[in-house]
Amino acid sequence: MRPQAHMLEGGFAQPVFDAQATFRAVMDGMARPARRTPLVARTVPPLPLHPLAGALACTLVDADTPVWLDPVLGGSEAVQAWLAFHTGARVARVPTHAAFAFIGAPAAMPPLAEFAQGTQEYPDRSATLVLQLESLEGGTPLTFRGPGIRDEVSIAPAGLPSDFAAQWSSNSRRFPRGVDLILCAGEAIACLPRSAHLVRAED
Repeated sequence: MRPQAHMLEGGFAQPVFDAQATFRAVMDGMARPARRTPLVARTVPPLPLHPLAGALACTLVDADTPVWLDPVLGGSEAVQAWLAFHTGARVARVPTHAAFAFIGAPAAMPPLAEFAQGTQEYPDRSATLVLQLESLEGGTPLTFRGPGIRDEVSIAPAGLPSDFAAQWSSNSRRFPRGVDLILCAGEAIACLPRSAHLVRAED
């Protein structure tokens, strides 16, 4: 009975309050792209799902939002059961069918172009990707411009794909289509909406 009991544990202790606090952090992060936004996870999901990713799932996902899990997360029956119980999410078999994607190993993730891009008429039908990273510091410095950014802002997340700069530039050119990203590490998130234009990636 222990696996089943564990599946029931680790969700929001105060679902309404915790979901509201998490949602506010995401909205703040999307309004202020590429900036570190502190966030208390308030969930304890089974590994390898990160507590912040678990909190984001409990806030953003429900039975009407198909979710894709990369092999690291999708290979865990405990993670799948926890998400099903706490969010009601149904798992999409391929990235293009998902409204949200949770990525446990971003360096090996599919190209951004393989996720739902939306259409010119319905750009909101694109995917939002939640990436579990090693850190929001110590990686390749990326400098962005765009709505919500005064002049320029830089961030150096560690653990992104080696060709992330090229992929993100292509993603921006598809605007208003394209995917949005929520990067999570430690006790903070950083959001990259598709409107954030990468102007510089340092080696």
